[in-house]
Amino acid sequence: MSVELTNRQKSWTPWLYDSRMTLAELYRKLPGDTASTVPWYVKLLEHPKSPLALAGAVDLFTHDCIHFVLGRGLLPQDEAFVSGFTMGTSRGCPWWHPRVLGFCAQHVYRGAYRFSQIEREVFHFAFVVGRLSPVPTLGDIDFRALFYDPLDHIRTKLGLDPRLLNEIYRSERLRWPDTSASRRLDTSSLAARESPHATERAHGYTPQVHDTR
Repeated sequence: MSVELTNRQKSWTPWLYDSRMTLAELYRKLPGDTASTVPWYVKLLEHPKSPLALAGAVDLFTHDCIHFVLGRGLLPQDEAFVSGFTMGTSRGCPWWHPRVLGFCAQHVYRGAYRFSQIEREVFHFAFVVGRLSPVPTLGDIDFRALFYDPLDHIRTKLGLDPRLLNEIYRSERLRWPDTSASRRLDTSSLAARESPHATERAHGYTPQVHDTR
């Protein structure tokens, strides 16, 4: 079974400024995997029904919806950020869970699911960002009940300020500037819509990342 990304998957991304779109509209355009194509070793650690599930484990539908609200595509670096952020919002997450997932994603996973060293670093960066954020445990959110809501309403409910995400992604681009995923984290269209006061609140936010590896 191939687990390589198609060209459509590589190019797809839900931009942060697509805030008026609903989850349903984005879901119809998503070129991602079906649950049956996700390898067993990924499900073992990242599916909530697995006996070995780590903190932040969610089903594929919830995982896809988290991609939408975070405005991330399907490149491995995007997956690393989404997985790390989701785990970070799990408030009871033991310290060793991100270490186990980061190690397995780099050394056990195969194909498009395998992390490079940079992607593992992004995963840990996102874990810390998620832990520091006011966002509730994303794995507990019933996205089906929000399926026809616009993204801006959902983000407001979750405490996800796109301006803050913009600053987090700017920090990510500065740390890892030469990757395809970082280069397309251009949220200039979002920045153009910011009010001066909102921009002042968001500026200067740089997560203090402590190594969780």
